[in-house]
Parts: sequence; C-alpha cells; structure tokens
Amino acid sequence: MTKEENEARLAYLKNIVLNMPQKPGSYQYYDKRREPGENPDPAHIIYVGKAKHLKNRVSSYFHKEVDRYKTKVLVSKIQDITYTVVNTEEDALLLENALIKRYNPRYNVLLKDGKTYPSICVTNEFFPRIFKTRTINKKTGTYFGPYPHITAMYNVLDLINKVFKPRRCHQPITREGVALGRYKTCLEYHLHNCEGCCIGKQSWDEYQENIREAKEVLKGNTRELSQHLYEEMMAAAKDLRFEEADALKIRYQLLQEFVAKSEVVSHTINDVDVFTIIDDDHRNNAYINYIHVKNGTINQSFTYEYRRKLDESDEDLLMLAIPEIRERFASKAKEVIVPFEMEWQLPDAAFFVPQRGDKKHLLELSEMNGKQYKFDRLKQAEKLNPEQKQTRLMKELQTKLGLDKLPYQIECFDNSNISGTDAVAGCIVYKGMKPSRKDYRKYNIKTVVGPDDYASMQEVVRRRYTRMQAEGTPLPDLIITDGGRGQMEVVREVVEDELHLHIPIAGLAKDDRHRTNELLFGFPPVVVGLKADSELFRVLTQIQDEVHRYAITFHRDKRSKHALHSELDDITGIGPKTRDALLKAFKSVKRIKGATLDQLATAIGPSKANTVYRHFQQPTNAPQRKE
Repeated sequence: MTKEENEARLAYLKNIVLNMPQKPGSYQYYDKRREPGENPDPAHIIYVGKAKHLKNRVSSYFHKEVDRYKTKVLVSKIQDITYTVVNTEEDALLLENALIKRYNPRYNVLLKDGKTYPSICVTNEFFPRIFKTRTINKKTGTYFGPYPHITAMYNVLDLINKVFKPRRCHQPITREGVALGRYKTCLEYHLHNCEGCCIGKQSWDEYQENIREAKEVLKGNTRELSQHLYEEMMAAAKDLRFEEADALKIRYQLLQEFVAKSEVVSHTINDVDVFTIIDDDHRNNAYINYIHVKNGTINQSFTYEYRRKLDESDEDLLMLAIPEIRERFASKAKEVIVPFEMEWQLPDAAFFVPQRGDKKHLLELSEMNGKQYKFDRLKQAEKLNPEQKQTRLMKELQTKLGLDKLPYQIECFDNSNISGTDAVAGCIVYKGMKPSRKDYRKYNIKTVVGPDDYASMQEVVRRRYTRMQAEGTPLPDLIITDGGRGQMEVVREVVEDELHLHIPIAGLAKDDRHRTNELLFGFPPVVVGLKADSELFRVLTQIQDEVHRYAITFHRDKRSKHALHSELDDITGIGPKTRDALLKAFKSVKRIKGATLDQLATAIGPSKANTVYRHFQQPTNAPQRKE
C-alpha cells in the first residue's frame, strides 16, 4: 500500500468515526472495504469490540500516540467499520461476546497478548468435575466456550456451583472406591459446597442429573431448565415434599437471577429475526436493519442498503431483502418481527408485528440502528459535499413553510435598548444557511422616543427595504423576527401594507424560560411542526442567537462610548489624543480644572494648554461681582 493509499484509507475510516454516536454498542472492523451501495460482508470481520461511548472508543485506535505494536498491526489491516447501538453497557458487553463467538475474529485473540480465552470443562470422570481451563484435550471431557470475558465465565461457574454443587476435589473417585468406603469428606463438604458423592451421601444417578442440567446451562438453554425446575418444585410441593420443594425453589431463583443478568434482550424470546426499513429523504435508497435473537441474545446485527430501481414500496423491498438476508445467515427462525403488516408470507416462517413488550422493544432497537446508519451515510456524503447539507436544510424549511422557492437569503431583525436610551437594532443575513457577515447592518433608532420595540422594529424594516428597493438590491426570500405574533404583525404592516412587498415572514417565539420553543408562520400565525432537537431547528435557533448577539454588541458599544464621554470632549480644538494626554498626566478632570497654565503646557504644549485653561477659567465660571 502506497503512502497516498494509506492516507486515503485513514481519511475514510476517520470520517466514519467522526459520525459515530456517543452511545453504548459493539463495533466491528473489516479487512475489506465496501464499495458504494455494497453491504458489509461478515466473512471479513477481523475484530469485534465493545464500548460505553462508541465514538470515543473507536477514535482512540487512530490516535498518533498509540504505541502498542499489536494495536498498530490491527489498525493497519482495517479497511472498513460498522457498529451496532444498544441501550446499556451490559448489552454492549454481551453483544460483543455473542459476535465474537459467532465470527471468531482473528485479532480478538492476538490483542490479548497471545493468550487463548478460557473454556469450561466437564470431565468424563465417574463423578465429573466442572472447572475453567485454557488447555483443550477432548479426550478428557467436554468443553464449552471459549469465553472472551472472564467475568461472564465466572458468573456461569458460580451459578453451577451454587445450584448443582459438583465436586471440587481432584481425587480420582471410582465406583469401587465409593462402595469400599476408601474416601473421606473434605472441607468443601463441610462448607456445603458438595453433597458428599465420594462417601455415598449423593447417588450417582442424582449427581449425573445435576451434571446434565449444568451442561444445559453451559449450552445456554436456561429457559427449558428453568421451566423444568419450576415444574419439579410445584410437583414436590403438591406431594407435600416441602424440603425438596424448598431446595428446588432456591435453584429456580438462582437460575432466574442469572438469566435476568445475562441476556441482552429477554429470556422470553427464543429464536426470532427482526427487520426494519428506513427510507432516505428522497426515497431513492432504503436502509434495512437485520437483528437475529437466539436464546434471548442478539448474535447478528447488520444494516443493508438497497437502492430503489422502480420506486418499490417499503413492503416490496422488505419482501426482497428478508429471504436474501435469512439465506445469507442460514437463519431458521420461525418468527420474523416486522414493523407493519405484510401482504405476502414466507414459506418457512410467520410475520409478526408487536404492539408492546420485549418484542416491541426489539423492533425499536432495530429501527434505532437503521436510523443511525442512515444518519452516518448522510454525514459522510455531506462531509464530502458541504453544499448538500445546506441545500437539504433549505428544502426542508421550504417544505415546512410551504414556500414557493428555496429560502436562500434569510434576514432576521432584533432591537436593543435600556428604558428607551441608546436604542439600536441589528439585521443579520444568512445565505445558503450560512452567515453572510458582510451583509450585516446596524441601525440607530431615530424616530422613536422611549422603549417601544414595535415602533423601533417598523422603523428599521422600513428603512431597510425602502433602501433595498431604491438601490435594486435583491430582496430576501424569508424574514425571521426575533419574537412571536406581535413582532410578525408589525413587520407585515410595513412589508406588505406600506411597501407592497411579498416576502414570507416567520417568527421564533420563546417560552417562559426565554428558550426558543416555537416556529410561527402565516397570518394569522400558526405553529409549524418542527422537532426541537432537529438539525433545522438548531440552525434557526442559531440565527436567532446571532441576531441577538449582534444587536446587543452594537448597543453595548454605543453605551460604552457614552460612558467614556467627559467635559474635555466639549472643548473646541481639543481632540482625543490631547484628551488622553491630559487624563494620563492629571488622572481626572477635577485636577485638570485646578492646574496652572504652566502645568498644562508641560503636558500638552503652550497653545493647547491656553485653550484648556481659558475654557475652565472663562468669566461664566468665575464668581459674579456684586453691583
């Protein structure tokens, strides 16, 4: 790979990372890059990881200060990145575990300093033992795993030891030895961690049944075992075998607690496929998310992009994608969860549209991943072509307000004064959804006396558009007022009734906490349906904040000039430099008034000193002589 190719590869990957969300989830690295419109190939997954905050975690791989050799090797192999968003950190951990078991990515082992993941062994002994090991020898027992997360493995072992109590000693126990009484109980028996199979306190049949059930737990078949224990517990209670029922109850409760902590989705969901479809803004492409759940755990999650060729409906695309994706992943699930009723049916499965509960939650999780994928694709495209984003926002605003043309030039006004003093106004201009600062204008209010915001707004709007008409300057496509219905009406009176212009007028209203919460349009004004967390609403709020900042800054500057005004500014022939020299030499106007002519001349020269001295010593300031 040449230097240029590597730089292009890193730029592509960093662009993906830049648009990742700050949410928990699992990320997947590939050694083959997708072509535009191509779906990711699970066969090329080389690493699976988990993250509390996806963007932070994945970006850390591409920091220059990363000095671990094996991490550098991995990063050099990455050609593409996908990820799956979940709701909690625990879900991210379990999803990562499931995906690693599913795909066995080679770098997940290499990045663990060459160590193999531990497994759980059930030996082939007369009384089998259950323990963790990193050495695999299939002649000595049955192995379950490997377990990428040590904590998860210990949780399973802890459950098995509490519920089924397999022996923990290492002595080789035989049938003949038990019959001849050759063994003695160890400390584990006295601690109630073992039922004493070595001395005949627990029969071989009972011990083997416990081992069989422990294997079911290791296989992940906790639901069936839980139901079996429940039925045994109820039967024992019915037959008045209360001690046995109580022991079974303890096992059942421990198993339920384990299931509740270890399943990503829900232990009520067995083997299902989940599909959702999200359209792009122009219905050219559709993003179909697929999630597969087995034994309550997500072990597949991918989003695929389909391009519409004949304006197919969402149902048409789903019916095309579902069999294809199920065949690709060899899914045999008999239940397929979809977001809406389907006209067609699958030959080997049934569609189901959930309305509530865990399956509804699973559908929402799939939809969330589809929307995130769509958002990522949009951000990647807009990063390559920034004008695409601006055009999209203008089209969205045009649609929301029902405008005849794109609102390319938007102007917004705001007033600023304190009790009517130093009244000013500002006008800012946005072109293509970006500020055009060279077109900003400041206005001193000339015809309004006192604090009258409506009259001030009308004066500024009248001056602004009268001049633009006279000069032939292009008029704006949209006017936004920093206020609600009242501000919109006074602007309309000037623009439409006086100047006979046809410019759409919108208003941004604030709530009781002075936070923007409504976009108003039309006469009489009505609230436009726009989500407060949408990108368009954020841009409109940015416009409102910008005009407020601009007007406030102008007003503050004007007040500052007045605050700095002194009696020296009223002396004819004395400019700012002389004024500053006097203040520097004498510190205050009072001291300047009391200075002698020679003292003043030392600071500013004889000529200007004489002017200042005569101003403060003129006859009108001297005591009047009595007649």
